[in-house]
Amino acid sequence: MTAAAAEQTRWVGVGRSLHADSRAAGAEAARAAVVGAGTRLVLVFAAITHDLAEVQAGVLDVAGPVPLIGCSTHGEIGPGGPRDGTVTVAALGGAGFSVGTAVAEQVSGQQREAGAKVAAEANSVEDRPHQVLLVLTDGLIRDQDEILRGCYSILGAQVPLFGGAAADGWRMTGTYVMADGKVLQDAVVAAMIASDAPLSVSVRHGFGLVGPAMFVTSSANGRVLTLDDRPAMDVYLDRLGAPPEAYTDAEAFVQFALARPLGLQRRSGVDARNVSTEVDLEGRSIGGGGGIDPGSLAWAMYGDEQSILAAVDAACAEAVDGLHGRPPIGMLTFSCAALRAILGEDGIQREGTRLENAVAGVPFAGFYTYGEIARVRGIAGFHNQTLVVLALG
Repeated sequence: MTAAAAEQTRWVGVGRSLHADSRAAGAEAARAAVVGAGTRLVLVFAAITHDLAEVQAGVLDVAGPVPLIGCSTHGEIGPGGPRDGTVTVAALGGAGFSVGTAVAEQVSGQQREAGAKVAAEANSVEDRPHQVLLVLTDGLIRDQDEILRGCYSILGAQVPLFGGAAADGWRMTGTYVMADGKVLQDAVVAAMIASDAPLSVSVRHGFGLVGPAMFVTSSANGRVLTLDDRPAMDVYLDRLGAPPEAYTDAEAFVQFALARPLGLQRRSGVDARNVSTEVDLEGRSIGGGGGIDPGSLAWAMYGDEQSILAAVDAACAEAVDGLHGRPPIGMLTFSCAALRAILGEDGIQREGTRLENAVAGVPFAGFYTYGEIARVRGIAGFHNQTLVVLALG
């Protein structure tokens, strides 16, 4: 095949390295991921234990001077099942793809402006019939919905959003995003992927409603203060028939709440919000950092391994169906760190098996996040306890 012919072949590749040396791990994963000519974008998902600057150096040693974005994780997803401590790289290239990247720093306090900035800058890309904005955020930034509202203000309803919030192995001390060799906190990185072939985004959670709806009667700073004019924590626990210790012991509350998110009414359905972090026994509020407006309808929810794994199947099938009969050449699959906690180590291996079966040999990669991004309808697009999938046709 001539160089010109190779450039015309669209491709997606995935590589993973268990190497302890960060630069060597980046290079090894990149060698497996760059499977064709004309690399347009490299995505890097790396364990928090790695030196992320060295990881990027290793990747770029192999891939050359190409756009690169990525983040730290709570586990890396790819062929062979979920793993910890790895560097996982996805790359795409060939004709029919155009990519623009962007970075916003010092995001806290100006989330909406940051979202608008990365959307506008990444959108300076060759026009093609299908587009998606891939967004990776510092997972400890609050009010992530505002970042996506900023993106929406620039792109409107026609461009779907996809991505995730960086993680740090459940340490909750510092998450990182990467862009072109830089390691950043309090930042957002984005890549606009424009394609001649369809791109399809899906999102699913595996939780069902428990009991009738409640009203969010007051909220602030990403917290629900009251439901039906009573302290939110007490209404939530009462509705679910929680054990007495969940009302007074933070650890007991976390263990109970992990599999029982708060459901919020959205245009696209009922969204699941994790309430097992930032426990407020004194103030009796609940929440997980995302914006929740007063007047919203809310439900208690519950899920188990069976329902969560069924949602994995449904998300993958929906993403493939969105390609309108065209077979996928690659997929990105981002799952929630809270789902990992519910499923346990054996359960996430079964989740990995479901993903392997769903993609049927197509290369795929992703990570466990502190929040998932998928916006196809409406403005809202920041999720908890979901699997989000991007299928590339």
